[in-house]
Amino acid sequence: MHEINRRTLLGGTAATALGLGLAALPGTAHAAGGRRPTGRVPRGAISIQLYTLRDLLSQDVEGTLRSLAAIGYRKVELAGTYGLTAAQFRRVLDRHGLHATSGHISLAEDMAPMFEDCVTLGHRFAVVPWASFSTADEWKKLADDLNAAGRLARRYGLRFGYHNHSQEFQRLPTGEVPYDIITSRTDPRYVHLELDLYWAVAGGRDPVELIRAHRHRVLQFHVKDRAADGSFADLGTGTIDFPRIFSHSREAGVVEYIVEHDQPTAPLTTAEVGYEYLRAVRFPRR
Repeated sequence: MHEINRRTLLGGTAATALGLGLAALPGTAHAAGGRRPTGRVPRGAISIQLYTLRDLLSQDVEGTLRSLAAIGYRKVELAGTYGLTAAQFRRVLDRHGLHATSGHISLAEDMAPMFEDCVTLGHRFAVVPWASFSTADEWKKLADDLNAAGRLARRYGLRFGYHNHSQEFQRLPTGEVPYDIITSRTDPRYVHLELDLYWAVAGGRDPVELIRAHRHRVLQFHVKDRAADGSFADLGTGTIDFPRIFSHSREAGVVEYIVEHDQPTAPLTTAEVGYEYLRAVRFPRR
């Protein structure tokens, strides 16, 4: 599997909170709408996007994965295999009790080799992480390509999805919105949504409203926090009301909560803060 060249639209320096106790993490006992916070994120649903740790992984795959396992992670989402073959990377994961249940991949004319790697790595989900076009016709072509890839993915036992940034929510000169094109033109049987909560908010959208518009299609959350100045933040240290969003998880269909930070200054600190936040957060059941 080849590296994914992820582009970043907003910058910033994370505020870290490794030394904070769980009671100090905002949102861990927040009750949205005044309801008693009885819901929680299942440990088995917690994952992390390895793009967060790309600098460490490029230097030491084995040690970085060992550290994630020591934090408590059992699932990860890939964005490349850092010079290793799919089989080699799978062996490292297995040694540390980690499961790469999801991976970011690129669209290609021949998707079969990538899907074969996904199967080798143990993926359940394969997700396209990035697209940016200036015309509605290009977005429509993307949606058609996602449908075709999603149909093929089913043959490999994979769920195929699309991950948003903020550009999908910006209105085109024709008045159309790319996210609306993607969601209306793709078949929910073949293309699910990996909703990046940070980028949805950065794009001016309320994640809860997106969930309501696409019930049972949002199988994965990218759980990424946003500081008051718009930069990235470690989970629980920013402004996004995750308990409010998580209270709609059943409505969304979410089965994975994936920690991510695009520009961490201390990646393992970010990973630990994110894991502990998801373990501690409580929210109303709906």
